[in-house]
Amino acid sequence: MRLIRIAILVLLIISGVYYLLDKYDLVSDEKVVGPNVLEQKESKLETKEIPKDCSLIPYEGDIYQWIGKGAKQLTAKLGEPLRKDLTDYGYESWVYTDGRKHYIQFGINDDSIKTVYATGRDLSLEPIHIGQAYNSVKEQLSFPGEVTYSKDLSSYSFQLRDEERQTRPLVKVTDDIFMQLYFDRYTDELAGIRVLTANLLLLHRPYEMKYRGALPEKPVYDNDEQQQIDTGMEKRIFHMTNVFRNHYGKQLLKWDDAVREVAYLHSKDMAEKNYFSHYGKNGDGLKERLATKEVFYKSAGENIAAQYPDAHAAMHGWMNSEGHRDALLKDDYTHLGVGVYKSYYTQNFVKKQ
Repeated sequence: MRLIRIAILVLLIISGVYYLLDKYDLVSDEKVVGPNVLEQKESKLETKEIPKDCSLIPYEGDIYQWIGKGAKQLTAKLGEPLRKDLTDYGYESWVYTDGRKHYIQFGINDDSIKTVYATGRDLSLEPIHIGQAYNSVKEQLSFPGEVTYSKDLSSYSFQLRDEERQTRPLVKVTDDIFMQLYFDRYTDELAGIRVLTANLLLLHRPYEMKYRGALPEKPVYDNDEQQQIDTGMEKRIFHMTNVFRNHYGKQLLKWDDAVREVAYLHSKDMAEKNYFSHYGKNGDGLKERLATKEVFYKSAGENIAAQYPDAHAAMHGWMNSEGHRDALLKDDYTHLGVGVYKSYYTQNFVKKQ
């Protein structure tokens, strides 16, 4: 019955979808437990606030139909993206966003779309949609505790904890295409969707997994390439932050290069000195770091995270943690700087006027 429901879902979605473009853990985020079990370690994040002291164009299409299509087909339909960024997983990220109401990202490798992520108000994926209640989506898709995938002589079983089934369940769409659904634990509504190939899911490794056979390995990048990857994630986090803020009626934030430098240096310091805290090894906190770069502000706050597979996962992690969510949606802030260094993420918020 579940396979029938999924098949019906895909057929319904293909018939019409409208969207408007306008852990912290300081060692590896995964380990082998026994001969055939891979366990993802806990991703951690932390937030802190310091005291005050100083023409919507509709496009018709289907999110599933894009998987496997080429870059020329994408640009012919949607035009040139706002950004093209290298990623940790070998594909190029193409971002379409108005920075306010929607955010859609395509992952392209070897001229083939391998993944699509989408969030925002003007996104409809009939018969499910962004903003739909958890139980309503679950009735249509069902969220199992185990999702399997097989290829040749290899087999993989993704093991989802109860909390994961509640906030980011995994659904098998076809033999080799999967969908992650990101739910907001505070509103109990669907907040984002990621569709990706099985190979990318194995590269991301977002869930505990039992497997027999081989695992794909991430590409190895030099320092310049890694810096490009991190810079791309910074800007994507910035755009997603504003889309989330707009969804909840908050003012949009402006990008600040000096604040970004403060955030980046803190992420880099945590990674290189093997710690995870709002305070550096020298005892300096956000207040001192902002002062070093002569950033003048009325109030400021900070979110940090580590060991998330990418910017989307970190953003939904922050939104599902009360303190981080409060910082992301705080009315007072006017500017944002995001700093990413490898798997360490820092958001610095400031109020300037």
